[in-house]
Parts: sequence; C-alpha cells; structure tokens
Amino acid sequence: MSVLLTKEQAIDCFKQVVDPELGLDVWTLGLIYEVKVEQAKKPRIKMTFTSPMCPYAPQLVSEITSQFVAKGFPEPEFEFTFDPPWKPNEEVRVMLGLPLQDDHYQ
Repeated sequence: MSVLLTKEQAIDCFKQVVDPELGLDVWTLGLIYEVKVEQAKKPRIKMTFTSPMCPYAPQLVSEITSQFVAKGFPEPEFEFTFDPPWKPNEEVRVMLGLPLQDDHYQ
C-alpha cells in the first residue's frame, strides 16, 4: 500500500533540503516551480537551480529524493528548467543580505 502524499507534505520535504552555498532551503529560495502530487503516482517536481552550472544540483536532487523516500513516498520525477531563470524574490534577497534593487536584471 502506497502512502498518499499531500502538497503540504511535499513542501515539508523541500524545506528540509538546504542549499549548502546559500544556507536556505530550496522551497524558500523559490527553486521549486511546481509540484504535482496524484494518488498512486510518483510526485512530479519542476524545479530550477541558482544557475545552470550549479555545482550542488546533483546533491540537491539526491537530498530531495531522500526526503520523499524517507517519508514513505515513491521517488519523485524531476523536470529541470531555467525558464524563467531563477531570481531571488525580495524576502530571499533580504535573507541573503542582497540589495533589494538589482539594476543588472532590469
């Protein structure tokens, strides 16, 4: 018998996975663009990374998978995208000590 995963439980899993370079979890950072949870199916995760060359991408995917499996859920399926490219929101910018206005992206 498989366990039914709720979106809230999925979010809890994401909040346990911390980007080692930035020190914030992947959910708070906004790296998770979409999560689909359907009964009797693998969770489907659409996510991005802080950059296309993120050295921690394999580690983050492995840790997310481990979090889901540890809670009794099937291994998730991942879709990786850089459209739109990751850009920290205002709250994350404050947490990271970045200026609120970034003229390089305007």
